[in-house]
Amino acid sequence: MFKKHYFNTIFNTIFCKQAIFYFLRHKKLFFKEKPKMLKGELYNAGLDFHLFSEKQNCKKLCYKYNQISPEKIAERNNLIERILGKIGKSFLIEQPFMCDYGYNIEIGEQFCSSHNLLILDPAKVKFGDNVLVGPNCSFYTAIHPINTEERIEGLEQAKPIIVGNNVWIGGNVTVLPGVTIGDNSIVGAGSIVKKDVPSNCVVAGNPCIVIKKIN
Repeated sequence: MFKKHYFNTIFNTIFCKQAIFYFLRHKKLFFKEKPKMLKGELYNAGLDFHLFSEKQNCKKLCYKYNQISPEKIAERNNLIERILGKIGKSFLIEQPFMCDYGYNIEIGEQFCSSHNLLILDPAKVKFGDNVLVGPNCSFYTAIHPINTEERIEGLEQAKPIIVGNNVWIGGNVTVLPGVTIGDNSIVGAGSIVKKDVPSNCVVAGNPCIVIKKIN
């Protein structure tokens, strides 16, 4: 038993040293994907240790946020400040909340989201002022290739989502990559938003269409 343990220790030590040596020799290969991601180009997150580390740190902070007792508003807000890239002076994000990186998310003044907000943010997700987001809403900026080989290889890209001022998004809405929602518009509950939404209108459905204009 002792010999087996001793052998395993030596083997793991040698393997770790070899892995570190390989990484130091080829570290440029492991930090080249983030610029592609931010530019909206095809990238492979699995080849970038920095992206992996950023995502793990964000997941850790989101987990911590979701464990805080709801009445501890100041503690919750302080943690959101660490997670998100930009925040307004007044906001409310109900728990639970999850995102990928956090630093690509910006919220304006008087932002309010209900429970189960999910934001996949390899690209920018920007909310204007006075935005209301209902429960169980999702914002996806990530796009996986139609080409099977590229998808299996792990390639993906991302397109930003922009939400204007004074927008109300109902519950169970999904907003897809590259969408812009104009000022003062309302998105009905359960909608799938795959195209831009004009300002001053009510939209709903799957796919989401304009129901009426707002005077």
